[in-house]
Amino acid sequence: MKRRRNGQAAMEFALLYSAVVLPMTFMLIFVSEMLWTWHSVVDYTRRIAQFAATHCWQADASASNVLNWATTHVPPVIDQNQFQDNSAGITVAYFTQNPDGSQTPFDGSACNGGVCVPDFVSVSVTSYQYTRFSSFFKLGNVTMPPFTTVIPMESGGYQDASGVCVADATQ
Repeated sequence: MKRRRNGQAAMEFALLYSAVVLPMTFMLIFVSEMLWTWHSVVDYTRRIAQFAATHCWQADASASNVLNWATTHVPPVIDQNQFQDNSAGITVAYFTQNPDGSQTPFDGSACNGGVCVPDFVSVSVTSYQYTRFSSFFKLGNVTMPPFTTVIPMESGGYQDASGVCVADATQ
């Protein structure tokens, strides 16, 4: 006598699909999205640093012109609002290179009223959290590592040694 096993293959497929294939597909999609966002934030940090290197630094060390540009020129990423309200922690710091090659924070008061430009600018995104997992799977946010870019100042926003800042912060 032969036993009948109607539906066994369909049941095995349904179990395998729901327990393995479907979760793996979602995992692949969401991890790919996270890596795309990671790359976008790295590129965005570089764009902010490039803007800071070619525009006037603020004597009060606030970098308000750079931060204003950064929050209004956010690329289309998943958590765009974190960058627009700066909850992602965008920080800008300027540095001077010492004769021994070390770097110290730039002090504009050391210029004695003259025109001086920092040697380097550092831009960091320090507290960005990827929230896509928490909204879809009810998992916790993924805290990204600090993204930092340090580049040499190019013109500092000055046309010449006259001290007149010619760079427009809206560019």
